Amino acid sequence: MGSEEEPKEGFPKMVNPGKATILALGKAFPHQLVMQEFLVDGYFKNTNCDDPDLRKKLSRLCKTTTVKTRYVVMSEEILKQYPELAIEGLPTVKQRLDICNDAVTEMAVEASRVCIKKWGRPISDLTHLVYVSSSEARLPGGDLYLAKGLGLSPETQRVMLYFMGCSGGAAGLRVAKDIAENNPGSRILLATSETTIIGFKPPSADRPYDLVGAALFGDGAGAMIIGSDPVLSIERPLFELHTAIQNFLPDTEKTIDGKLTEEGISFKLARELPQIIEDNVESFCEKLMATVGLTDKDYNMMFWAVHPGGPAILNRIEKRLDLFPEKLSASRRALMDYGNASSNTIVYVLEYMIEEILKKKKQQKKESQEEESEWGLILAFGPGVTFEGILARNLTV
Repeated sequence: MGSEEEPKEGFPKMVNPGKATILALGKAFPHQLVMQEFLVDGYFKNTNCDDPDLRKKLSRLCKTTTVKTRYVVMSEEILKQYPELAIEGLPTVKQRLDICNDAVTEMAVEASRVCIKKWGRPISDLTHLVYVSSSEARLPGGDLYLAKGLGLSPETQRVMLYFMGCSGGAAGLRVAKDIAENNPGSRILLATSETTIIGFKPPSADRPYDLVGAALFGDGAGAMIIGSDPVLSIERPLFELHTAIQNFLPDTEKTIDGKLTEEGISFKLARELPQIIEDNVESFCEKLMATVGLTDKDYNMMFWAVHPGGPAILNRIEKRLDLFPEKLSASRRALMDYGNASSNTIVYVLEYMIEEILKKKKQQKKESQEEESEWGLILAFGPGVTFEGILARNLTV
């Protein structure tokens, strides 16, 4: 295995030996598509709520989130089978986990199969599995059920990351990078899968953040194949993962606060979260960029794959770093089309990023424009408050 073989057309030879690369991406969704314009009526009907003030608040939130469509596991059929999910105060964690455990496995299997097909090598070449979810709880965990569903070898080495929230996808990528670079010849499947059923509740004036979740979050799954020293006659490296770091901000653990209770997961999100991210994002990015001599003068020459926690977070980052509006367009498109799908969303952002990079390169060649830097950042923010970041090189041409 190595990079001496001829690459497929459209992909370069210049891959640094031993550095982890993303070799393929895949995604999957449940069948239920929710149009944001119809969400309010459906949500209040399904939960038998007629509070006009809460309805107005959710209508306003649905507009400010910029989300247009989302996929969800929840359906009228599920509520008919489990009507207690829409009733305040009932112990329903068992019912929720019964639904979630099956749903996340099904979506993860589908996303992984899409990814493996794009990768182009046999499934038997996978050596490791990293599985990420904040939507299930069982023993053995979802990593085993995913391995079984795909027919992976019993010798496949598994890692499971639970309840890392929105930073889970980037955290999984960091872990997969470490595995790839410390196990020559390995190929790692990273799979993420999430559903909001674990926290679905009827609207309540006592839980205002539930309305934010109803207007913002979506379900789905994502998958990536990661490995170093790609076989360029078969594999098509997309991004090289140069440096990965994780930082938590002291004394901010209550900013994103979640608890698994008898009624499912309950979340509280502090209003100051966007400000906290804005105040700390620049110094965090500088740590990553300094490893290759980049400075703030390079911000608008780089690509930015940022987890879209919400429009306020993206707006604050854009403002603090003085980014051109198009720099976060992949993140905004992912948010608009899929909502905040927690750990999955970074996969959707990277897919849009590749599409935009190829389109921009084609335009630059046509108009003889100066090409942008090959460098960029993959960023996500989760409970802790935790910052995950990867300095990456674009390998598409």
